[in-house]
Amino acid sequence: MTAPTLSELEGQEAHLLLPAFDETIACRLGSILLNLAQVRNLPVVINIRSANRTFFHAALPGSSGNNDNWARRKSNTALLTGHASLMVGMKNAASGRSLATEGLSETDYADHGGAVPLRVKGAGVVAVATVSGLPQIEDHKLVVAGIEALLG
Repeated sequence: MTAPTLSELEGQEAHLLLPAFDETIACRLGSILLNLAQVRNLPVVINIRSANRTFFHAALPGSSGNNDNWARRKSNTALLTGHASLMVGMKNAASGRSLATEGLSETDYADHGGAVPLRVKGAGVVAVATVSGLPQIEDHKLVVAGIEALLG
């Protein structure tokens, strides 16, 4: 699967704006992602959370506890930076930097694709949707497909 460019990732940030966010919307997005993963028989973990609360979590057959850990670490990165974890990783790779050079522990942060901030127009980042279990580009693209489906 071809990786999006930084410009494409910036475009996603600009157009993946939710009109609102609450528990019902989080569950709707989680259900969309769950359905997409089940139809494709994907061994993934799906997680939607804010900095202090989990709204939705599912672990599909074939996923592992390690996927939960990756989801947590990628989510932490997206919540801290306000950008998709894939974008953070691409920017770090392009500049020769790493999470460690930014003072972040790889125990708690990962700059691999799969975590996409959920933004509400006028409010900014309110939560993050994360998928873990596939190659990072596929994790990212699944989350984007779910958000696009939610937005209609």
